Order: sequence, then structure tokens, then C-alpha cells
Amino acid sequence: MPAPLPRIYFEPVVAEDFESLAALRETALRESLGRLGLFSQERSRDRLRSNLRPEFMRHIVQDGERVGLLTLWPQGDALKLQHLHLAPEAQGRGIGAWALEQVKAEARAKGRDVNLEALPQSDANRFYLRDGFVKVGEEEFDIFYRWSVSQEVVA
Repeated sequence: MPAPLPRIYFEPVVAEDFESLAALRETALRESLGRLGLFSQERSRDRLRSNLRPEFMRHIVQDGERVGLLTLWPQGDALKLQHLHLAPEAQGRGIGAWALEQVKAEARAKGRDVNLEALPQSDANRFYLRDGFVKVGEEEFDIFYRWSVSQEVVA
């Protein structure tokens, strides 16, 4: 008999979760930022603190364990996916794809596109392209992507 599928769900974030969120973010980004020579624990924590908006943040939970973070907020006529971070041990198990599908479902329900940024040289770039995001711009330390509701084929 096959093993049961893991249960994945979201939990709300509160401001008091900052330390655990910061540790998760640092672990998730250390390798990608390190490749660019940009990893700094202080900068990582400052950036998270400046974007800490618990009302738009969600823990990604698998079988009762917090394994990721997702932030999604309104940005003009679109939704902005600011953070989608998974602990390294949770990567490659379909959790990120599940979270991204939840984002797309929310975007579809609201009739909004989704914008996001990824670091150059990050494995996340292949992930977003594979999941239907289109590169719309690039700067030295960011690649900009957009997923459009209107690009979906209606069967």
C-alpha cells in the first residue's frame, strides 16, 4: 500500500513569528545570495522586517511542521508574490508547486495577474518558468516575472 500523501496547508502569520520567519528565509536564500556574493544575515533580516506584513503572509505547513513562507499582497491591478521560501529539506517534494497553485487559484478568483521577482542564478527561475510565469524584465539583482490570468487556455 502506498504511503499517504502529506497534508499541506497554510497557517496565518503573526508579528511574533519574525524570528522563525527570518531563520527560514536565511536558510532558503543563503545559497542563491551566496552565489551572487550578497548573503548578509543582517540585510536579510532587515529586508524581511521592512516587508513584514502578517496580514498578507502565510506559513506553509506540511503534516504539522512549518516548512515555508508565502507573502501575497495586492499591487495595483495585480497580486505581488513577495516571498515563496521553502526550507531546503522541503524543496523538490511538490510543496512549492502546491503553494504556487494556491496563489494562481486566488489570482483567478480575483481576476488578477501575479508579479514576482527572483534572484539571477537561482533555481527558482526554472521553477517559475515551468509554472507558466513569463520573464518581463531584469535588473542586476532581480529577474521580474508575471503570470497572467488571460494567458490561460479555457477548455
